[in-house]
Order: sequence, then structure tokens, then C-alpha cells
Amino acid sequence: MSEELKSKPFNIENLIDYQENSVVSREIIRKETGTVTIFAFDKGEGLSEHTAPFDAMVQVVDGTAEIIISGNKNVVKSGEMIIMPGNVPHALNAVERFKMVLTMIRSN
Repeated sequence: MSEELKSKPFNIENLIDYQENSVVSREIIRKETGTVTIFAFDKGEGLSEHTAPFDAMVQVVDGTAEIIISGNKNVVKSGEMIIMPGNVPHALNAVERFKMVLTMIRSN
């Protein structure tokens, strides 16, 4: 974790900028027990279907995302969150530019 983020408030949206035609990420916390990462997706960008071994929580902090879990499409807007279960296929698409915080806890 960056030292400048410790022990004081910060605005999540200001930690990362959008980049044209890209997905950008910045890891905020990395521990053996889990990670917290912020992402910025330009409109039309996404992550193809994949699985992760543990549950992951997505909190959208700007814009709108389409999050597909086991083939079910979910529209998740700024201020909303969704949990992607471990070992279940999921994908993300930027309906419009969006930023999200991904929290993964590495435990069963």
C-alpha cells in the first residue's frame, strides 16, 4: 500500500484516471488474506469471462457496469455493489466509463 494513503481519508475516484480504450488498475492493499484494487474501464472495455477461486466484491464508484455472473447480466451503477461467487464464471463490460473497487478475500 502506498504510504500516502495510510491513516487519512482519500477520494477513491481520484486514485485512478480513465485512459482511452483501456482498463487501468491500481492495487491499494495486498495481503496474503486478500487484495483491494481500484479499476477504471473506458466505455466498451471489459474483462472476458473467467473464474476466481474466492468470492470477490465489486463496488462501482463511478459510471455503470454490466457484470455477468453465470450467464446472468447485472447492471451495477455508481453507489451499488455485487458479490461474484468464487469458482463461478463472470465477466465485466463497460456500458459507459466506470470505476470500481474490487475486494477479494482469499479464504473459504
